[in-house]
Amino acid sequence: MPLLPFSSVSINQQAEISQAKLAVLIDADNTQPAIIEGLLGEVAKYGVASVKRIYGDWTSNNLRSWKDRLLEYAIQPIQQFSYTTGKNATDSAMIIDAMDLLYSEKLDGFCIVSSDSDFTRLAARLRESGRMVYGFGEKKTPRAFVSVCDKFIYTEILRDNQEEAEEDDGRPAARQRKEFKPDRRLLKLLRDVVDDLADESGWAYLGAVGQKISLRSADFDPRNYGFRKLGDLFRAAPQFETEERPQENGTGRQVYIRWKKRK
Repeated sequence: MPLLPFSSVSINQQAEISQAKLAVLIDADNTQPAIIEGLLGEVAKYGVASVKRIYGDWTSNNLRSWKDRLLEYAIQPIQQFSYTTGKNATDSAMIIDAMDLLYSEKLDGFCIVSSDSDFTRLAARLRESGRMVYGFGEKKTPRAFVSVCDKFIYTEILRDNQEEAEEDDGRPAARQRKEFKPDRRLLKLLRDVVDDLADESGWAYLGAVGQKISLRSADFDPRNYGFRKLGDLFRAAPQFETEERPQENGTGRQVYIRWKKRK
């Protein structure tokens, strides 16, 4: 079963996630240090970062901005000299380490932090071995690498300057309803999932919708569209209507979604 963020799962599943052991492997050549705090916060939603390693040529001035972050976040730097111009030795070192960890450590999953398509086969191999693979990279990341991961998070939403777009209460400023127009691909994904899970009256439970969307689209995240939660995105999309209902065995409320009927 995929390990989804806490907000998408039950209490028993949350306990399972909190105990999951993950290896975080960072390609320093293709990752900006500004994302590190957000990155580790995101990783914590899926489990414990038992291994944290970052790969690069630390004799190079290009990685100077990373050096101050390593001690603060307890990330182990792995030195890989660039002997030949145009050849990425860092990728090879990461791949070798990942396979060593696969067989030497009892890990539940791997977080591969890079925008490089060279890690596509590695991600596929780790999944074939029954491990979860979480990818982190910029929106320029090739589709092949994005699709092969169980979950892919675009690092633009993890940058330090993301705080500048937040309101005083610490939440990202919500888009106005009239401003949000889902593109055709997103709209089809949302409608297909809602239709698959809908009851006879067309309503689908938001929690189940979120889980199925994650299974169908590795890189889907409401934050990519300016919303903190999936429910906020559905409320802003004019093609859908939402309804809150009391829980059958609890004091909370559950959100249901359906395609808005034409009048």
